[in-house]
Amino acid sequence: MISEFLESWPLFQTTYLTGWAIAFTLSLVGVWVVARDQIFLGVAVAQASTLGIAAALWLGELAAASALGWLRTEAVAAALAVAASIATALLSARSGGSRGESAEAITGWIFLLAASVPVLLLAKSPHGLEEVHQLLFSTILGAAPADPWIFGALGALTAGLAATFRERLLLFAMDAEMAMAVGMRRGLWSVALAIWLGLAVGLSIRVSGTLYSFGCLVLPALCAKHWVREMRPLLLLAPAIGVGAAVLGFVLAHGLDTPPAHTTVSLLCVALPISWLRSRLRGRQP
Repeated sequence: MISEFLESWPLFQTTYLTGWAIAFTLSLVGVWVVARDQIFLGVAVAQASTLGIAAALWLGELAAASALGWLRTEAVAAALAVAASIATALLSARSGGSRGESAEAITGWIFLLAASVPVLLLAKSPHGLEEVHQLLFSTILGAAPADPWIFGALGALTAGLAATFRERLLLFAMDAEMAMAVGMRRGLWSVALAIWLGLAVGLSIRVSGTLYSFGCLVLPALCAKHWVREMRPLLLLAPAIGVGAAVLGFVLAHGLDTPPAHTTVSLLCVALPISWLRSRLRGRQP
């Protein structure tokens, strides 16, 4: 199986490298999503990206017969996906208060809006609906030659920022009140993390789809927290689990002729109860 996978490398190396880079980036960003118990925000941001891409397809069809044909480009779709993701993360980060809706209520509203509106926008466009369904289905086979470089750079930048601001990010994730007490501006850090979450997910959705992006965002960190008890090793273990599952998933998918995104997420789903069981058994030991 491994030899067959290696033989396929010249043909599918763009897909493999892109998928692994996405897994690394999202699993690292997901550490803060899981640490702050914002898992539902992750799926809402992913769904909002789909809305952004659907809006780009809808605008492209309106502009097809006009001088605004540039609206149909991939860059516009990616920009709208990122914008929708960032807007979702920011709305959730800034929501709450004595007179406002809770963050959970805002997140749920956004998820339902982003799940229903794309179908309405593209109801009369079979091609557009097919593209939206492909996003939900998750496929990485359409990765472009530039994507490994884009997501490799995004992953390197994410790792660099995490290393540079590690202590502040860990404090903010574990105890926001204590972070404020030592001078950290809660609103500023919430906005910065929301923007980075939206950027990472928004760019990933266009290439890998909703299932793979959301799975890589939350499952590696959920698995890792059952193996380590501190945040610092979690920053190393979660990306290792994410990339390891992606590599194994892609190898198995090639050998079994199954979708690589679904194979990878299935492996992570299997790893989570195993990690939970191991943690429970370890906790019972004297």
